[in-house]
Amino acid sequence: MEEKQKKSNGKTILCVAVVLILLAAVAAILVPKLLNKEEQKDTYVVAIDAGHQAHANHDQEPVGPGADKMKDKVSSGTTGVSTGTPEYELNLIVALKLQKELESRGYTVIMVRTTNDVDISNAERAEMANNANADAFIRIHADGSEDSTVTGMMTICQTKKNKYNGKLYKKSRALADCVLNGMVDITGNPKSKVWETDTMSGINWAKVPTIIVEMGYMTNPEEDELMATEEYRDKLAKGMADGLDSFFKK
Repeated sequence: MEEKQKKSNGKTILCVAVVLILLAAVAAILVPKLLNKEEQKDTYVVAIDAGHQAHANHDQEPVGPGADKMKDKVSSGTTGVSTGTPEYELNLIVALKLQKELESRGYTVIMVRTTNDVDISNAERAEMANNANADAFIRIHADGSEDSTVTGMMTICQTKKNKYNGKLYKKSRALADCVLNGMVDITGNPKSKVWETDTMSGINWAKVPTIIVEMGYMTNPEEDELMATEEYRDKLAKGMADGLDSFFKK
């Protein structure tokens, strides 16, 4: 009887040991993954493109990979109706603020340009984000209209049927919604919409989630003057960063 009890105890100890070993093995696999999930925000790469440049380039390039339709490599952008500020200058100022804000939050930031005197086509800008394997590509612009009463901000992404990168639609649309909401929440400026279109070269050439941000209308006197203030520019950058935080938490 005593011998049987000893054997039974031995089997129990062996079973417990096996279970503990298995639990340790599972923990060794899962714990690093869980920790990495919490820490992965630090590894996010965001590419920022300050739209346009000091001098337009009207040479043509395909609107997307293998496309027959051509567009200007870089258009000239708009100009502030009250301030006279060129759009390319405003875009870069806000882009640099966004860079600083994102880096303070632990993001890795890739800047397409840091000066106005460059010549980089829209396709080349997308390729820079692609080569960086960016988790998000933010293209910063300001809007213009023949109707000077039009105001508001919007974001732009591709449609789900985009033949170049429609598979990115879901992520790009989520990014567009998050960034637009982030800007509207902090600025209180009217939300226009998320515009889905397949006409943008800088989106069509992208292989990563990409949006265009239209910060407001430089053709509206009040909005133009608002975007000329440091306080509002800071809010725009912070709103975009808040939107990116929200996007990566989804």
